[in-house]
Amino acid sequence: MRRSVTTKPIVITAFILAFLSLLPVFGISVGALDVDSYWLMSMAFFVLIMGNLLSDI
Repeated sequence: MRRSVTTKPIVITAFILAFLSLLPVFGISVGALDVDSYWLMSMAFFVLIMGNLLSDI
């Protein structure tokens, strides 16, 4: 399966969002981000979904 040009930045962005959402689980407070961990993880999945759907455009 061929990857599009934008695959790498989309995957990196999703991994960063997922990593930030897991930090409070390990006791590290992310005070600069006033977003719940659930929403950060949801945004990471949304970025991956949109990357898959829009990769052929």
